[in-house]
Amino acid sequence: MNAPAAPAQKPPLYKSLFLQVIAALVLGIVLGMATPDFAVGLKFFSDAFLKLISMIVAPIVFCVVVHGIAGAGDLKKVGRVGGKALLYFEVMTTVALIVGLCLAYLFAPGEGMNINTASLDPHAMATYADNAHKLKGGGIGSFILNIIPTTSFDALARNDVLQVLFFAILFGVSLALVGERAKPVADLIDTVSTVLFRAMGLIVRLAPLGVLGAIAYTVGQYGVGSLRQLFSLVALFWVSVTFFVIVVLGTVMRVTSGLNIFRFLAYFREELTIVLATASSDAVLPQIMRKLERMGVKPSIVGLVVPTGYSFNLDAFSIYLTLATVFIAQATNTHLSFGDLLLVLGISLVTSKGAHGVPGSAIVILAATLNAVPAIPAIGLVLVLSVDWFIGMARALGNLIGNCTATVVIGAWEKDLDVATAKRVLAGDIVVDIIEDTAPVSLAAE
Repeated sequence: MNAPAAPAQKPPLYKSLFLQVIAALVLGIVLGMATPDFAVGLKFFSDAFLKLISMIVAPIVFCVVVHGIAGAGDLKKVGRVGGKALLYFEVMTTVALIVGLCLAYLFAPGEGMNINTASLDPHAMATYADNAHKLKGGGIGSFILNIIPTTSFDALARNDVLQVLFFAILFGVSLALVGERAKPVADLIDTVSTVLFRAMGLIVRLAPLGVLGAIAYTVGQYGVGSLRQLFSLVALFWVSVTFFVIVVLGTVMRVTSGLNIFRFLAYFREELTIVLATASSDAVLPQIMRKLERMGVKPSIVGLVVPTGYSFNLDAFSIYLTLATVFIAQATNTHLSFGDLLLVLGISLVTSKGAHGVPGSAIVILAATLNAVPAIPAIGLVLVLSVDWFIGMARALGNLIGNCTATVVIGAWEKDLDVATAKRVLAGDIVVDIIEDTAPVSLAAE
């Protein structure tokens, strides 16, 4: 069995993508503070980078999932992996919701604000509230129907990851059932995947420009002092996500795989920095899938768990839902009974599953949650609008880390994680360079 990656010399510092991204981050902050008007115009770079990544996300997800299922051979195992993933997602989502609720009551960031709801501008949340009602209106039936694409090409064209995943699973299972006769198709998809990963390597080279544009726009548009008004909520959310990642996810990873969460985060430092600047985990979806494969997780596990997790495993988003809901109740002096809290937990458990792919998803889903809990004034949503971008940075980071951790945990659970290789990669003994890497991934761990 070939090793997932060969030992290699580390590139010179000036060629390090991480250092390039950090330099762009610092330059963006300086430009945003020194020339705000010019910095706002640099958002073009961020938009262009995100569009380039978005261009290849759907076909990469399709190829990786199809190749993983077709190569797995055992379709019962595919179903077992899917079931374990969904079980893990539900457990961790519930834990995240409870963490957000507990920390909100422990630190009480909204107490003392004494907001009069009559003074809040209802027009500021009109669009979000309308979208929230649309989201709730269809119920579970509408959500399931939305997973099924109108056509396979439509799913790919709209970059709907959940719909692409559904079609890819169906196509991969069909390839596996056809058997040897379908091998040319499976080989073709594997070849296309190699080409797409090479294209991804070219696009990733532009990450520093994307980060420069995103952070320059943020500082130029909002200013470094824009957090002052609601600093307590923003700070508490960042602390909550940090606690969840290090304590909860770190413990789960250590128990299931023996891996260290800090080394794991260091391994994904380039991707995490990009997500921090763009506040979007979509920007690094292809890269994290490749890196997880290179650290010894079997491609079939990566192909199933990561795309599914983008819709069903939003840990940081779940923390935000309960934390923001209780914050709004505290700020408006609204008393919540134990029954109200259980309702918040129950509604949040459902609404969090519809977050990915919805424009302004965090605010929309929060609006849907507030509208479903009569005790809380939905107009209080206006209080968090001004800082949503800054909260969104931590939200995207937490969601991404949660999905990467979930992939490792499910891989270890299925004995499809090469722990020895993973430890060598995380220790830096094996250098993984996704910019130059196009070699096929060997199937780790039988």
